[in-house]
This record gives sequence, structure tokens and C-alpha cells, in this order.
Amino acid sequence: MSALLWATVLLPAAAGAALVCRGGDRDREGVRARAWHPASAVAVAVAAATLVLVATAASVRPSASMPFLPGGPLVVRVDGLSAVVSVTVAAISLLVLLFAAAGIRDGRPRFFGLMLLFEAAVLLTATAATLTGLLLAWEIMGATSYALIAFRWREDEPVAAGATAFLTTRTGDLGLYLAAGAALAAGTLSGTEALSLNGLAQLSGPWLHLAAAGVLAAALGKAGQLPFSFWLSRAMLGPSPVSALLHSAAMVAMGGYLLLRMAPLLEVAGWAAPAAAWAGALTALLLGAVALAQRDLKQLLAASTCAQLGFVVLAAGTGGIAGGTAHFVAHAAVKSLLFLTAGAWLSAYGTQQLPALHGAGRQGRAVGTAFAVGALALAGVMPLSLWATKDEILAAIDSPALLGVTLAAVLLSALYAGKAVGYVLRPAPPGVLHDAERPRTGTGQAAPLLVLAVGAATLGLLALPPLSSRLKELVGMPGEPSADLGTMLLSAGISLAGTATAITLAPRLPEPSWARAWLHLEAAAMLLLVRPTLRLARLLAHFDDAVLDRTVMATAPGARRLASWAASTDRSGIDGLVRGVAGGARRLGDLARRPQTGQLHQYYAQAVVVLAGAVLLLLLLLLR
Repeated sequence: MSALLWATVLLPAAAGAALVCRGGDRDREGVRARAWHPASAVAVAVAAATLVLVATAASVRPSASMPFLPGGPLVVRVDGLSAVVSVTVAAISLLVLLFAAAGIRDGRPRFFGLMLLFEAAVLLTATAATLTGLLLAWEIMGATSYALIAFRWREDEPVAAGATAFLTTRTGDLGLYLAAGAALAAGTLSGTEALSLNGLAQLSGPWLHLAAAGVLAAALGKAGQLPFSFWLSRAMLGPSPVSALLHSAAMVAMGGYLLLRMAPLLEVAGWAAPAAAWAGALTALLLGAVALAQRDLKQLLAASTCAQLGFVVLAAGTGGIAGGTAHFVAHAAVKSLLFLTAGAWLSAYGTQQLPALHGAGRQGRAVGTAFAVGALALAGVMPLSLWATKDEILAAIDSPALLGVTLAAVLLSALYAGKAVGYVLRPAPPGVLHDAERPRTGTGQAAPLLVLAVGAATLGLLALPPLSSRLKELVGMPGEPSADLGTMLLSAGISLAGTATAITLAPRLPEPSWARAWLHLEAAAMLLLVRPTLRLARLLAHFDDAVLDRTVMATAPGARRLASWAASTDRSGIDGLVRGVAGGARRLGDLARRPQTGQLHQYYAQAVVVLAGAVLLLLLLLLR
């Protein structure tokens, strides 16, 4: 069964790498006209095969291990939580690729290859059981997200947006290295367990808190939680299918998944669980306000991703793991649906500004209906999916203050989703859109929208009996509380009232500049982090040029003179001494050879002389 588990990652990775190496930024003239391209067909087929493999692995729950680093093997495992998440990732990836197959025209081998590599990295993230495997997947996921956001690399803005997303998430990613360092430095575990994800909760002392802080920082960065949220705004410059996958079940959602996975570590650390809960709740509230202030549809959806993942982070902090998992799955269907419909309108009308899309939902009924289902689900309207999943998250909250903030965030969800519905479904003013301008979706694109719309409408059943009990057992939380009838009616009432109000007042809802500018988070990051870092870099460069270089240049003549003196001393002193010793040894050798004549009578004479000398010396000693 280990081969099955490796195949779920290696199949999309190998196919993706082959397509990327195939290259080709612009298809040939005749090929561009075709709706389908060999690269898109390969990508869809591989994604479908991957979904089958993932579903099989989810049913048999295999584990596998292979050598990777000394003391840190690569271990992958499927348990209840990773089974649900992996199937969600594979299913959403297939639907997004199927939709993109007829929509992407330029650089299709590179695009679909990167998307498959991205999917492989996300699947490895979902199944990794050790920090080594998680770090490998985390790095590949970040690199491919940069390449996908900056897919139109000939344009400056997408490349800058990709760099912003990459560097911002990299800042949080340092936390995983901090956690790995804490696990190794603690020395309480050995072998594979030292870097096991489950082993982090067994650390003690400061190492436990360092590991918890590192995991929390890495997850908040990937999930676009405060203060990292602004990178999702810049990521909207990528193609719409990239946004649909990135924001639904892939990289952003993996931040929330990591905290669901590491909930025991947060709980044992003590402070980390409340910190995660408040970070999620405040992100859901403040980024909900940001979404409400947007006039750009994709910007509204991006801010809503931060807000909705805030509910998942909140669930991880309060112990509502099953509720957070259900919200993860339902949100994946909802958000991928909304981004794909936004992409269809962008292709048809050349704009994603809500005032310019006034009445767009009435022009193409298939796209408009799909968007309405997704937006109403996002609003939490009963009985659509996110209504029930939010209630399961609310049931785990035991702090009145935290509950109040979360309910306010629920209201904002209804307002920003209702605002989008109000713009795109209300009759258009004269001259805004024309009947001839309709988003065209063929069967290949309509089918994914239909499946996602059904998912957006029905996946809330995961949070309702009897499926909720099964899900709680699956993720190992059989005693997790469920929402009572009062909570469900309260949230339904808030969502319905907020949605109705927003649809009615859509063009007149408040849009404060501080919220439209994403809380000025990017400006704050530039002021507090980027500019000081660049200023420090310039100071160090000046120190290098003005001090170090001059010091080196000033010492060079002295070093040259010292070397010249040493060479002269060597030639005149050391070499002369060596030659003198050699000459003396040569003269001594000559003297030692003179008695060696080879004449026997001379040897006798020499012996007599030596013997006489010895007798004389003896007599002198006796006379004393």
C-alpha cells in the first residue's frame, strides 16, 4: 500500500515536471485556436487518475517511509483528517483544471505543469507525518505559487505580485524551521519521533513554546491571517484558475489545515490555542470589513478567503476540529466556484469591477446561477453549506467575547456576499451590459461549475447529523460539541438579514478607504519591516565600501612591503644559513674521507697513533 500512497504524490509531480520541461510560452497559431491542447488533456487525465488514487488511499489509510535526511526520513500517512483534506484537494484540482482547459490559451504546457506540481505539493503537505516532509512540501508549494501568480512573467505587475506573495509567506515559513530546530534541540525524542508532527506536542519547557510559536506563524502566513493578509490581494493578478485553486483547497487552505493538524500542540502550549482562536476571529472580522469595502470582485473574494479561513483557524484554537474540517471542505467548493465564475465574467467583459458587472448574472444564466449559489452559501444562508459549518465552529466557543466577535464576522460574511449578489443579479442600468455580451461556457466548463454548485449547496451536511457524528469520529474528536437549535437559528437569522440588506443596498453600502486598502497592511509592512531592512542593507553596503574596502586597500601596501622584507630575509638569511650548514657538512665529510685511503699499513699506523694517544691520556689521568 505504500506504493499507492507515493503514487498519489509522484504521479502529478512527474507529469507536471514533464509538462514544465516541455515548455512553450506561446502556442503556435493553429494550435491556439483549439479549445483543448494536449497539455490540458494530459493535465485533466492525470488529475482524474490522482483523484482515484487519493480516494483509494483515503479508504485503506496507508503509510509509507523512505530515507531523506540523516535522522529525518520522509514519512507520509493517511489518517481521518488527511483523508478528508486530500480527497477535497484532488477533487477541486480536477474541477479547476477541467474548467481551465478551455480557458487558458498561452503557455499551456507551463501552466498545467505548474498546476500539477502545485497539486502534488499540496497532497504531500496533507499527508506529511514529519517536519522534513512538511518542509519539503511547504517549500515546493511556495515556489510553485510564485510561478503561478507571476505566470504572465512578461508583465511587471504579476511578477511583483508573485514576489510579494512569496516573500510574505516566506517570512511566516521561518516558523517551521524554528519548530524543527526546537524539536531537535530539545533532545527528548530520538530517531523519526524527533521530527514527527505528533512528537511536537511531547516537547517540554521553552522548546514546546518555540515549536508552537513557529507552527502558528507558518500557518498564519500561508492562510493569509493577520498581519500577513495583504499578500492575497496581490495574488489576484494571477490567472483566475490559479486563484480558484490557491484560495480554495490549496496553499491558503493549507495554513488552516496545519493548525487543525497541530491542535494538540496548541492546546498543550496553553497560550497558543487562545492566540490562534483570536487571530482567526479578528481576521474573520477585519478582513470581512475589507471584503465589504471592495468594488473589485476578485479583491472581494480574496478578502473573504482570509475571513473564511479565519473561521478554520478559530476552530483549531477552540478545539472544534470537526467543524473546522467541514468548513474547510465546504469553503473549498464555494470559493473555487466563485473564482471560476469571476474568471468567466473577466474573460467575457474584460473587467472585474462590480459596478461594471451590474446585472452580469442575468446575461449568462448558467454562470449567474452558479455564482448566486456560491455567494449565498458564502453568506451563510440556510440551508446552504457554510451556514451549518459555521454553526459547528460556533458550538466550540466558550468565551462570550470571542463568540461576539465571531457573530459579528458572520454578519459581515452575509453583507459582503450579499453585496456581490446585489450587483451581479439585479437588473443592469441601461448601457452597462448588452445582451450580446454573454460569458460563454461550453460543456467542459459548465460541468465543473455544476458540480461545484452542488457541493456549495450540500456539503454543509458534513456538519449536520448523522454525517457530523461520522466526521467527528473520522478526525478523532467523537466528543466534540454540536450546535444547538438556538445557535443555528440565530446564525441563520443574522445571515439572512445581512444578505437581504446587502442585496437591497448593494451600491450604497459603506466602503471606508482604510478597509478598501486592506487595512494598510502592506504599507505597514513596508514601513516597519521592508524599509528598515533595506536601510540596514544600504548601511552595511556603505560600511563595506567605506570601511572594509578601504581597510583592505590600506593594508595591501603594508602587506606587500612585509612580503618583500620576508622574501629578502629568506634569500639573504635563511638561504645563506642553509648554504653555510651544507658547506660545513661538506668540509667535514672531506676531512672524514681523508683517512680512508685503502692502504693497510696506513690503517696500522693510524691505530698505533690512536692507541698511543689513549695510553698517554690514561697516564695523565693516573698522575693527577
